[in-house]
Amino acid sequence: MTNLWKRTSLRAAWAGIAAVVLFTSLACSDAEPKPKPWGTEQPAFLPGSRVQRWAVAPAVNLSGVPQADPVLQADLVYSQLQQVQGLTVIPVDRVIEVYQALHLVRIQSEKQAALVCDLLGCDGLVIPTITAYDPYNPPKLGASLQLFVKPPGYQRPAGVDPRDLARQGSPQTPTLPGTQNNFAQAVGFFDADNGTVREALARYAAGRNDPQGAYSQREYLVNMDRYCGFVYAQLIERLIHSPKVLALG
Repeated sequence: MTNLWKRTSLRAAWAGIAAVVLFTSLACSDAEPKPKPWGTEQPAFLPGSRVQRWAVAPAVNLSGVPQADPVLQADLVYSQLQQVQGLTVIPVDRVIEVYQALHLVRIQSEKQAALVCDLLGCDGLVIPTITAYDPYNPPKLGASLQLFVKPPGYQRPAGVDPRDLARQGSPQTPTLPGTQNNFAQAVGFFDADNGTVREALARYAAGRNDPQGAYSQREYLVNMDRYCGFVYAQLIERLIHSPKVLALG
């Protein structure tokens, strides 16, 4: 009888402990704050009624900072352009192959850009340029995106000589960007120490970062690649709404 009473008391004690643990866990789960919801990123749309094909060339680094790798920066531009609805984007390595075939280091004339576009079967060639690059918090980036558009009815010249093509781009007789008929450009300097830049960064980061992550939106201030992506997204928005691009639609 004594053993039976002991076993009954032991079961009752364990049942009480289990009930307390269950109640405590439920109370704690109710007390925990709900996860922050993900935001919604702002989509970009290319104006016009037809889908365009653009290619991205290796960037031109004028910043004097070797960390601003031309191919990596062009890849960041490519990834941002891919998010623009109404655009089909040709990756950087395809452009590099055409550059090598034509013995080009960079585009220096509209004729060169038109030929590259024709060989790639695209409507325009985007060339990023880095003018300032400071990856330390708060980061800073000065950049431009130049879009060369293939002229309507363009006919590829027969028997192109790469040496003649390179000489056509000689800087001896430069053409001002403002006088070019098939050229559009977006330029900016983005200093993360500036309040307006921080506001634009917060709008861009909404929906593009984990709100429960260790850094959340602050990741854009400590990760230069992500900050560059933000800057290029801002420049792309300006570029696709430029008068030249609007005329293409």
